[in-house]
This record gives sequence, C-alpha cells and structure tokens, in this order.
Amino acid sequence: MQSLLDGARSKVSRGSGLTLKVQALEVASRAARGRLDDDLVSEAEAVAKRAEERMRLSADHTVVAIAGATGSGKSSTFNALTGLELSATGVRRPTTSWATACVWGERGAADLLNWLGIPPRHQTTRDSMLDTRKDGPDKAMEGVVLLDLPDHDSTEVSHHLEVDRLVELADLLIWVLDPQKYADAAIHDRYLARLATHSEVMVVVLNHIDTVAPDRRESMIADVRRLLAEDGLADVPVLATSARQGEGIEELRAEIIRRVAVKKSTTQRLEADVRAVAGRLSEECGSGKPRSLAKPRVEAMHEAFADAAGVPTVVAAIERSTRLRAGQATGWPMVAWVARLRPDPLKRLHLDLGVEGKKLSRRARTSIPEATPVQKARIDSEVRDLADEVSAGMTQPWAESIRRASTSRLSEVTDRLDLAIAETDLGVSGLPVWARLVRIVQWILITAALAGLGWTVALALSGTLASSSLPTYAGVKLPVLLLVGGVAAGILLALLCRILVNLTARSRAASARRRLTDAVEAVSSELVVAPVEAELDAFRAVRNGLSTVLK
Repeated sequence: MQSLLDGARSKVSRGSGLTLKVQALEVASRAARGRLDDDLVSEAEAVAKRAEERMRLSADHTVVAIAGATGSGKSSTFNALTGLELSATGVRRPTTSWATACVWGERGAADLLNWLGIPPRHQTTRDSMLDTRKDGPDKAMEGVVLLDLPDHDSTEVSHHLEVDRLVELADLLIWVLDPQKYADAAIHDRYLARLATHSEVMVVVLNHIDTVAPDRRESMIADVRRLLAEDGLADVPVLATSARQGEGIEELRAEIIRRVAVKKSTTQRLEADVRAVAGRLSEECGSGKPRSLAKPRVEAMHEAFADAAGVPTVVAAIERSTRLRAGQATGWPMVAWVARLRPDPLKRLHLDLGVEGKKLSRRARTSIPEATPVQKARIDSEVRDLADEVSAGMTQPWAESIRRASTSRLSEVTDRLDLAIAETDLGVSGLPVWARLVRIVQWILITAALAGLGWTVALALSGTLASSSLPTYAGVKLPVLLLVGGVAAGILLALLCRILVNLTARSRAASARRRLTDAVEAVSSELVVAPVEAELDAFRAVRNGLSTVLK
C-alpha cells in the first residue's frame, strides 16, 4: 500500500494530510480484523483502497455525478450542462445499466474513466467533433468528468448496482429532485441520510421548477431544505432549475465550476469517505484508553501456574533430596549407608538427571502429580480476572477478543508446564565441594579408628597393651587414641555438618525455586500474557489510527 500512496498526485494530497489519514485507516483496519465487525472492517479496507486508487489518478479532473429518480429530469439536466444530446430522455430512455460520461479536457482522463468503469462507447469528450456549439468547448468546465447515472429507483437491479457503485466513486454528487417526489423515502433513506457526512461534496437540484406556481416555489424549496436538515445535510446548497426551459442551469454550472476551480472536491470526498467509516469504526472500537497489564495481577497468575506445575512439590523434594545426599556424604560412614535405603525424592519425580543426563536419556517428562481440579480452577480464575481487569471500560467486541486471546492456548498448559519443569536445570546433580571434602575426612577418620581397633585388639591378644613402650598422648595409648578419637571425631563432624547440610538444602531449594519460577513464568507469559498483549497492541493501533483520521 505504501508504494501506491507514494505515487499519489501531489495536488490531491498536498497540505491535506489525506495520505496520512488513508495510511492510518489501513493500519487501523488491519489491526481491527478479527476483532471488530468483519463487514465494517472490510468496508474500511475498501474505502482505504478506493482512496489510494483515486489519488493515483488524475488530480486535474473532478468526477461530478448527476443522480436522480425516474422522471426527475436528471438526463435533461445532464444534456443542458453538456450542450449536447448525449442522454436519451423521457420515453426514449434506454434500459442500459451503464452511465454516460462527458469529459472536459481529455488529457489524463482515460485512466480515470477506466477506473470508473465507463465503457468507451458511453464516453464523450466535450471538445470532440460532436461539439457543434459555435463558441467551442466551455473552458471554465475544463477538468470536469460529468456522469449521468441510471435511475436510482429503476425496476432494473443492474441500475441500482451501477448507481450505488458510482455514488461511491464520484467526487461531487448532484442529486436531482422533482416537485412531485422530492420527499420520496427511496432517495432520502437510501442515499441522502446515509451520506450525512458528505455535505461538502453534494448539491441538490429541485428540477421542473417551471411546473410549480411562482407563489409556491419558495415554500417548496424551504421544505426541501427542511428534509435535508433532517437527513443531516443542512449545509447542502439547493438550486431550483428547469432543464427544459434552461432556468437555473447557469447557476448550477457556476456552482460546478466553482467547486472544480478550487480543486478540493476530490480531497473532500475522499476525506469524507475515510472519516465516515473511521467514525463508525470508532463507535465499534470505543473510546477507552489503552491499558497495560497490572503487575500484581500478572504475578498472581504466575503463582497459580507455578502451583499447578508442582513447583512447591519440586522445591520440597529438592530440599529433602539435598539433605539426604549431603547427609550420606558427610555422615559417619558406619551408619550413613542406612540412608541409602531411603528413596530419593528427586529420583521418584525423575528430576535427578541434570541437563546432560536428560540429553542422554532423552527423557523430557516428569512424574510430578497432575494439577488438581482446584489448581486448574485457580488458573482459569486468575486468567479470567486478568482479562476482565485489562478489558474494563472497553467495548464488548474488544472485551470478548481479549478473553478469547487469554484462553486461546490454555489447552497447552499441562504439557508445557511439565516440559518446562523437566527441562529446567535444578542445579542438584552434584554434591557441594565442602561435602566431598568432608567425606574424604570421614573416611580418613574411620580408617584411623579401624587401624586403632586392630592395633588395640592385637596388643590385647598378645598381652602387651599395658606395655610402657607404647607411645602415648595425654596419657592415652596411641592405639586407643586412634580408635576412640577416630570414632568420636567422625561422629562430631557428622553432627556439625548437619548445620551445613540444612543451609545447603535451603539454598539449593531457593535457587531451584527461582529457576522453576522463571521457567513457569515464561510459559504463562507465552500462553496468556503475550496473546493479551497482542490484543492490547491491536487496540492501541486501532485507536491511534482512528484518532489520526478523525482529528
């Protein structure tokens, strides 16, 4: 679309900001797709496309469409303005659904006529050989593309379609009414009232004024103005004419010339189209200010996800497992083996492999219990509260869109949370360095105690245990010292290490909680927060785009 807009004629868009407004409408329409009424969004896209196409075409020509009902004198008015008998009138009117075009100034008009869909056989150039007027082409009308549309109240459906199509494309609309049917709902309800936002590009002609008694003309014109005011078109000029008698035709021609001379009709028409559809989109969108997700609400949702993922269960298992493993490593070797008979909590949950171990085993699932109905209900409640809070003040379409986005991927929650837990490196695959050193020291002590025990038993059997030749320390024989000291030191060391074991278990549990929480938050952000943020971004894009158009 940008390349098309860049090629717009400067006379059309210069100083008007029309290009910017068309771009803004296109952005707003794209962001509104699937969120606001599809028919309205499609209409907005069509308006933006039509505007950009018109801006690429001749800016030196103004498309003036003459529309009216059967018998209103529309074609007679067209002929009077062109000075040529181009459109058949009365009983000679053809049944064709095509409009007739007369062009003043041929250069650059071909592409415009092709865009309007006017067949070549229904096109006439005012300064062509058909012009038999002695005064030559009307230079003041230079740049006018005058269209005679089919009757809008024709019984032929094709006529209705052609009128509706060209009414959307014309730069200036001239509605021809007649004294008998000027209040007909067919034209007021179907066209005039619906174009209330287009008063700047409309002119109303009350034709056949010669058939109205002179003393009734002013009151009839006043009544026409009253009806137009009810349609929202109080500012539209009303001209009284008689195409057959030529009365008022010069005034109508002067009005057309005035509009064409300032070369604003095209821009005014396009801006009116863009603003009209933008206004309807704005009503659908609402005027609520764009919101941001509240941090406390998001954190509450993250906690619900973490609880359903079993993070508290895993953290507790890590703390117990760390105590068990570190206790085995630092406990007194003679009794520490008993702890090996106790099941490891992490192994039961298949969370003890570490990153490399998981790669080798290709295991990506855990044995964490599934979320309970209460936990699932808590997730649903938190997600619903988040969507309701952020959509407060928005119109129903946006509120529904945000709710749909917030729940669009909840079916993935169970598998994604389990996978996130399984893939998180809990940092518990190895023993702390200090525990390994303590284990070495414990084995040194137990070795010393066993050596002392063997030495003592040997001396006792040989009867030399009381010999004064044995080395002593603090009055205690060395063999006995090794035995008692090794056992006592080992037990004391094991008791002291319990403090470090508890600290290490709590530290690892806290670290694992942070890692697991981050992993769970990544999942909940992807499945809930990101879709909701996308809807909020779309809302901001629509509101900002419409604000640009309507300012």
